[in-house]
Amino acid sequence: MHISVLLEEAVDALNIQKDGIYVDGTYGRGGHGRLILSRLGKSGQLITFDKDPAAISEARSILDERFQAVHSSYTEMYAALQSLGINRVDGILLDLGVSSMQLDEASRGFSFRHDGPLDMRMDSSRGKTAAEWLTVASEAELKEIIRTYGEERYAGQIASAIIMEQARQPISTTLRLAEIVATVVRKRGHRDDRQHPATRTFQAIRIHLNQELEELSMTLPQCVELLNTGGRLVVISFHSLEDRIVKRFMRMQTGTDTLPRRLPVREEESRLYNRQKLRIIGKKIRPGSDEVSANPRARSAVMRVAEKLETSNAISR
Repeated sequence: MHISVLLEEAVDALNIQKDGIYVDGTYGRGGHGRLILSRLGKSGQLITFDKDPAAISEARSILDERFQAVHSSYTEMYAALQSLGINRVDGILLDLGVSSMQLDEASRGFSFRHDGPLDMRMDSSRGKTAAEWLTVASEAELKEIIRTYGEERYAGQIASAIIMEQARQPISTTLRLAEIVATVVRKRGHRDDRQHPATRTFQAIRIHLNQELEELSMTLPQCVELLNTGGRLVVISFHSLEDRIVKRFMRMQTGTDTLPRRLPVREEESRLYNRQKLRIIGKKIRPGSDEVSANPRARSAVMRVAEKLETSNAISR
């Protein structure tokens, strides 16, 4: 069962205007999108994006003239909206990471709860699977990816074990990879009994394979350019590296990181130099204890919100 994380909080943060145009950058299984639609008037619009063919198939089952689903990464948001004749929008929601449905479906290869093919592609219609990538990955590359994206202290030992087992017999299933990793981590004392020893490694390979951090960094500037004055950008992340990118980007767009502290300039001069485009709305928001109890996958979620202050020129192409 899919449960949208921070459902009410995220849609409330968008500050929905009845006749506004909104973007759901990651449809998933539609929890946020359907709630946004319920708050729009007859002239409002919602455009949703998703790389996952299954998610887009479900989205297209919604028969509502105010709604359009685009089978694409949100990195193509600017161009896709332009092709639809949309130059500006009133709010954008990015719900990052994988959905519960993707994790629960063994054939997608994201999880080790059930055995399945080692796939891990967000868009199952293109690109290398994780199993195919492991046949060409070097030990050094694997170590760096697990250490950087998984923040795994045993990255070196895990990479060595994977390469050794890969040479013996290609790793093609989720349970085999999970057991290889678990054997290494358990020997060295696992940190958190609530988390499977292979969680960080699976997360790292998935992030690398789908270029998740790179795509997020490419998309955030597009969001700022697309927003109308007063429009909201709402981002829910589930990984510290994602949240770091979002936090840093939003701070830069407020201008707070542009000028040195204690520089003797007036506030209006500071805004001129900084070219301030966003203001941060409130503090970061995390799910409450009741939500985490009902949906343990929500425990790592962090939501940040920013509002557009001025309409800037379109992205040059």
